[in-house]
Amino acid sequence: MHLGAFSVSLTVKDINKSREFYENLGFTTLGGNIDQKWLILKNGNAIIGLFEGMFDKNIITFNPGWDENAKNIEPFDDVRVIQEHLKNCGIQLRTEADATTTGPAHITLTDPDGNNILIDQHR
Repeated sequence: MHLGAFSVSLTVKDINKSREFYENLGFTTLGGNIDQKWLILKNGNAIIGLFEGMFDKNIITFNPGWDENAKNIEPFDDVRVIQEHLKNCGIQLRTEADATTTGPAHITLTDPDGNNILIDQHR
């Protein structure tokens, strides 16, 4: 199973201070909208998302169908295929994608230690 691009979505208190901090670590902006209080930053293959006021906890994020530059990859495992696999493994999902649809969708789950995971397909 291929989960796609990996990133960590960080809950931040001040997006401007956080952006400056991570830029000092060598990260550059890949996407997002600072006015909406979210940014995606990249350093090599490392990707982090900064989100002010959107989440209460950090989130591990995977993007099926994308590489670390948000470029389409082929082939890829659709989020609905991943969802079915996880359910067959007995993993409980917090939110599910509609299995009758195609295209963008997401699922969420929590690991045994309480870490939130988002599998977010944009295509």
